[in-house]
Amino acid sequence: MKSWGVKYLSALGLLALTACATAPAPQQPPTITPRPQERAQSAVRHQIVTPVTDEKSAALRRYYERIENNYVVRGMLRTDGGGPDTPFTDEMLARNFVRIALFDEYVVDGDRLRARATESRLRRWEQPIRMSVEFGASVPRAQQATDTAEVTAYAGRLSRITGVPITMTDRDPNYYVLFLDENDRRASEDRLRAMVPGISPSSLRAILTLPRDQLCIVVAFSEPGQSEYVKAIAIIRAEHPPLLRKSCIHEELAQGMGLANDSRAARPSIFNDDEEFGLLTTQDELLLQMLYDRRLSSGMTPQEAAPIAATIATELTTAGAS
Repeated sequence: MKSWGVKYLSALGLLALTACATAPAPQQPPTITPRPQERAQSAVRHQIVTPVTDEKSAALRRYYERIENNYVVRGMLRTDGGGPDTPFTDEMLARNFVRIALFDEYVVDGDRLRARATESRLRRWEQPIRMSVEFGASVPRAQQATDTAEVTAYAGRLSRITGVPITMTDRDPNYYVLFLDENDRRASEDRLRAMVPGISPSSLRAILTLPRDQLCIVVAFSEPGQSEYVKAIAIIRAEHPPLLRKSCIHEELAQGMGLANDSRAARPSIFNDDEEFGLLTTQDELLLQMLYDRRLSSGMTPQEAAPIAATIATELTTAGAS
């Protein structure tokens, strides 16, 4: 089984169709053995060697700069996490959790994704995450240092919220974060196959042929018949300007933790298709806490998880109000 998270653009701008769809796992999925946490070290261990940025990639850079500017002028991609203008109740939090964590927005049709809302099961990591950051050859070293620092800091935040140990390491990673421009990504097939032996054609197609309106994507893998994640690959476009780049880091890495769908009712949230918020919000943090509460179990159905989620949501919102 695998989950998909895709961040889209629309004619009006960015739409976070944070889609999650299930499909057959690779025929020979990797067996990941958890190991003790290691001391953080440089996570840049491979480069996908391609020619320097061409005009197509340069045009994409200009395009995404216009998109970012358009959103900022309109007061979107907020970075404040929410406030008095975005209240939510325990009931709203519980409903949003079920919709975001326990529904798929997309299914795999052949080697393509097709929009169709379907019930799913609770998916999350049950083992430590070993996260690496890799770059295409077009990404300047100064930008690599900035991106690595951003991912490292955010991974630490996700670890504190969820309780899942996340180590930045270049030794046997199971969560890859790739910053690739158009050339880098299209040349990445061999690297992707090395990361996930037996990776399916649908996964490869989704990454290699990412259209312009898809800003970034994450694919999280489980063993056949299981709901526990064992590997994930997040792709961030190297053409993005700073805020869109950071927004993709926040949304895709959180999706790869198990919050793979979106909800129009979720506010404040990055798991909403209106792009009002660009970075992880206060509600999103609560959703992640709920996902990794030990009263919930991987593989639960919406019917099984909903009453437990309602109890947890009441506890969290009551504690926050005290």
